Parts: sequence; C-alpha cells; structure tokens
Amino acid sequence: MQRPFFKSSRLLSSAALFAAFAAFSTSSSALQPLITDDTGTQGEGGNQLEVSYGRDRIRAGGETTRVHSVPVVYTYGLTETVDVYAGIAYQRIRVPGDDASGFSNTVVGAKWRFFENEDSGTSLAIKPEIAVPVSKQREEDGLGTGKISGALTFILSQDVPFGSVHFNAGVGRDRFRTSDDNATNKHLSVAPVWDISEQWKLAADFGVDWSHSGGDTVRAKYAEIGAIYSPSKDLDLAVGFIRTTDDESPKARTNTWTAGLTWRF
Repeated sequence: MQRPFFKSSRLLSSAALFAAFAAFSTSSSALQPLITDDTGTQGEGGNQLEVSYGRDRIRAGGETTRVHSVPVVYTYGLTETVDVYAGIAYQRIRVPGDDASGFSNTVVGAKWRFFENEDSGTSLAIKPEIAVPVSKQREEDGLGTGKISGALTFILSQDVPFGSVHFNAGVGRDRFRTSDDNATNKHLSVAPVWDISEQWKLAADFGVDWSHSGGDTVRAKYAEIGAIYSPSKDLDLAVGFIRTTDDESPKARTNTWTAGLTWRF
C-alpha cells in the first residue's frame, strides 16, 4: 500500500497499514495499551480521558523512519451501553533527509454493546468511526487522509478463569485526494488479559491487517505485550511493546513502544 510521504512512502507502508486500525484504536476507547478493543463502556454520564505516547522505529531496505505520536481521546457515556468519543494525535515523522510534524485526522465514533450475558460472561459490541480529513499539506506529509475515511469493528469479549479474552474483526476505508492511493483495510485480532491482582493486569495482543490498494494487497502481522497498573478504580497507567512486520519486498519491520494514562471521572 502506498501512502503520500515526501513522494516516497516505502518506509511508512508497514506503519501505514498497521496504523489504519491501530490509529483508530488509539483514538477510541480500547483498553490501553492494547490495539484490540473490548466491549466495556463508561455507563450513562461517565467520562474518560486517555493520553498516551508512542514511538515507532520502522526499518526497511537499510533505512529507518521514526514516528513519535501523542494521541488524546475523550469518551462520554450516552447510556449504559453506548459510548461516543473523539480523538486526535500529534505526530512527528522523521525520514532520512526530511521531517514532518502536525496533527493527524480527528476521529469521532461510537461503541454500542448490543448483547451481554452475565451468566456466560459473553458480550458483543460494534464500533463505527469516521476520520475527518486533514489538509492537503498534511496529507502529502503522511500525517493523515485528505478525504473522509472510516472503519467498522465487531467486538466480542469473553470472561475466562484467568481474566478475559477479546476478539476484533474490522473493515475500513482510507480515502485520499488522489483516488489511486485509496485503500480498503481488513483487521483480525485477539487479546487475552490476565488479572494478576486487584491493581495489576498483564496482556498480549496478536493481529493481522490486510490493505488492498491499486490492485496490490499488503499483509502486516503484529504481536504486543503490555502491562496495566491501576492505583485506583478511576486511574490506569499502561505500557506496551509492539512488533509489526509486513510481506512486502523488502519487508518493513516496526518496533513500537507506548505508554499511556486513562482517567475516568
């Protein structure tokens, strides 16, 4: 998949594919630091603020790109089972010989938990979201899409003896000012979460993304490990490490470190 970035986006192709869903996830109400979302909502009148920092190191063909991002997300509980949210991220992209920085697409969306069985611990939700276009210059810099883009994710959460397991299946569309760059994305992932104690959780996240653009399909796989510390019921601190690889030639490999704070009020 090709993305406009200083007229040469090869180093960002893996990150762009990975970010097609990862960016939506970090701009919504996924359990930090995971990419895979859960069915949990804030409850009627509940508020949540998420702030995180991510650092990507993307290496392909002997060259390295570095991306720094700071996503901020606000979520509000419309009802016990419906959340609405809005998020945006500030990014700095460093490519050999050139840099770019600025805000990415503003993402707005909702999550509706439409099924819940307390006896079995099973719940289902859907999450539609829209990415508001960025300016032509920011699109050319690789910071976002210049036309309205979006994604729809199906979520299944299951309670298990050690904690919970979450499954996501999603589709999305990235739309650019140049239609040849448009991409259709698909996503599958699973994330087990271990309840170590009342304050600590450990998590893993495994997924695969496909992006089809211009007659070509690129596949990227990722694996993540993370930890969540909750000093109180309304505050979470999270850290994670993500490794992503694609199937292009030469392959791009991305290492991502992330740290974040979630405050419910």
